[in-house]
Amino acid sequence: MSNIPEKIPQNIEEVKKLLENDHRIKVAGVDVDGILRGKILVKSKFLSTLEDGFGIVIFGWDMHDKTYTEELEISNCDNGYADIVAKVDISTYRRIPWEDNIPFFLLTFYDPTTKEPLYVCPRGLLKNILNKYEELGLKPMCGAEFEFFSFKETPETMAAKQYNSPVPLTQGMFGYSLLRPTSNQNFFYDIFDELKSFNVNLEALHTETGPGVYEAALAYSPAMDMADSATLFKLAIKQIGILRHGIMSCFMAKPHADLPGCSGHLHFSLKSIETGENIFAKKDSSEWKDTKFMSDTMKHFLAGILVGLPSIMPFLAPTVNSYKRLVENYWAPINVSWGLENRTAAIRVISPPTSSASATRIEMRVSGADINPYLAISATLACGLYGIENKLPILMPPLSHVNKEIITPEEKMNLLAQHQEKRLAKNLQEATHTMMAKDSIARKVLGDRFVDHFGKTRLHEWKLWETTVTNWEIKRYFETV
Repeated sequence: MSNIPEKIPQNIEEVKKLLENDHRIKVAGVDVDGILRGKILVKSKFLSTLEDGFGIVIFGWDMHDKTYTEELEISNCDNGYADIVAKVDISTYRRIPWEDNIPFFLLTFYDPTTKEPLYVCPRGLLKNILNKYEELGLKPMCGAEFEFFSFKETPETMAAKQYNSPVPLTQGMFGYSLLRPTSNQNFFYDIFDELKSFNVNLEALHTETGPGVYEAALAYSPAMDMADSATLFKLAIKQIGILRHGIMSCFMAKPHADLPGCSGHLHFSLKSIETGENIFAKKDSSEWKDTKFMSDTMKHFLAGILVGLPSIMPFLAPTVNSYKRLVENYWAPINVSWGLENRTAAIRVISPPTSSASATRIEMRVSGADINPYLAISATLACGLYGIENKLPILMPPLSHVNKEIITPEEKMNLLAQHQEKRLAKNLQEATHTMMAKDSIARKVLGDRFVDHFGKTRLHEWKLWETTVTNWEIKRYFETV
């Protein structure tokens, strides 16, 4: 087993020393779909790019390399699909243990003319938001949990059967099973061991409800580290499974119509840069006892997310398939809502008495396993910051308050109606139109240029779906109509 890199390089000379016995280096950056796009460079070429970066063309096409229906500002026909600049972030150095320990670095993308971070770059977007928190003396912390189905398949076998009837890794519904992982223990323990060597740290891994379903919790980290780790985690699971075990893992939000979907829940808290303390934690009197242990900053952060949630749905549910997870009776939220330790709410507040004060945090439960981690984290933090800067109050009662028997039936109906009125989008088109609306919160916190670019990529995705003839239609109408 390889070791975690001994140190993170601080300058180019340290990079050269770390690579003195290597002759090739892998680099990759993230596109708007969360897909890593990269290449392998010979060492001399790699070292020559560390100062000024290198040219690459990206952001002009979708996840299957099809140009967008409507041309975008970046990488289009008019500019000849011109290069943007990719710069190596030396702080992301690690080695890939299942690829002969090849050195690996993440990229951030820049505008070749202005030399500023490219506004559509997911890492750059998150970095800009984190800089705003830093100006307030705050450091966002984040955790991520991914559910994923695994199958006894490869890309070749799935293509041969036209992606129909994949064979699940295990049978039955066995959440938290100790039996099921042992039947594929080499794969199960490879995930743990190889990710540690890859400097992607897990807190836990267990089976979830569904045939061949696992859930992994990544170790709580600073927000940028978490976005990096979450992105690399999904890549690693796919590569380890296919290369070593003939197992194909799937992070679709809803692979099966009759089974629960796959969530990608995100946890958030804020640390004081000066003291290191969790500033979400504080005992305070409030209108609802559910906020008793929430600081004012946490309340404003939560309020900002509740206000902005409808307009950031495409970042939390970015595909056509995402919205088939967000339906009734599957523990997936469908309304703007929050509650103390309430897993049916869109936002779950975790605080004393069910956790320690230092672990006080919020959980975003809308997001699915198909998220681009950078964008989902960015959008949530940007809305939270909007709430903090504007000192927004929480205008909505918690779901736990709605369920109390001490209120009258009439009061309960009124409170339920408040939540029902704030139904989240039912499909990607509706969510994207809400995001792109003239005065949307998304535009205020993420900027017009980014929202316009990302919105057009989502409308492209919707148009492809809208014009596709599905197997369901063929089976239903082929003979009968």
